[in-house]
Amino acid sequence: MNGPLPAVRLRVPTHEDAVAWHRVFDDPEVMRSFGGRPATLSCYEELTARQRRHDAEHGFCLWTLLDESGEVIGFTGAQPWRPEWGPVGETEIGWRLGRAYWGRGYATAAARETVTRVRAAGVPGVVAVVMTGNERSVAVTRRLGMERAETYTHPTRNEPAHCFRLTLSHPE
Repeated sequence: MNGPLPAVRLRVPTHEDAVAWHRVFDDPEVMRSFGGRPATLSCYEELTARQRRHDAEHGFCLWTLLDESGEVIGFTGAQPWRPEWGPVGETEIGWRLGRAYWGRGYATAAARETVTRVRAAGVPGVVAVVMTGNERSVAVTRRLGMERAETYTHPTRNEPAHCFRLTLSHPE
């Protein structure tokens, strides 16, 4: 991605966004870093409901990502690391886009907005966990100024997962 980043809009996910996420992510290539199989609609219904609760409680969540025309193209945001392996107790930032939107700067633009919002919410630092081979996401972490810190073994895939860290400074 060279040139200016595209304009993006983030919103707290609606119930209807579960259907949009299911449609946008119904692609084995998009889901390759997440086990390779698209998730069920009920999975996205639970995820969007959890994100609405998280935003109400903490001021951040995995937001629905919209392009310039208002089309749902994925999600980005932050949430507590949920698995029992990896950076337990930390705040993870992440992004997932439909394949048609890869390589156009949307992930970087959205991740930068995420960092701004979680910094404003008082989060002292964030992590991003990226599976080996996901060079697109590694590139986004580098654009954010994140540094590779630890490597964990994914418990079900038995593959390396790299943890990138970013300490957030807060305005005085």
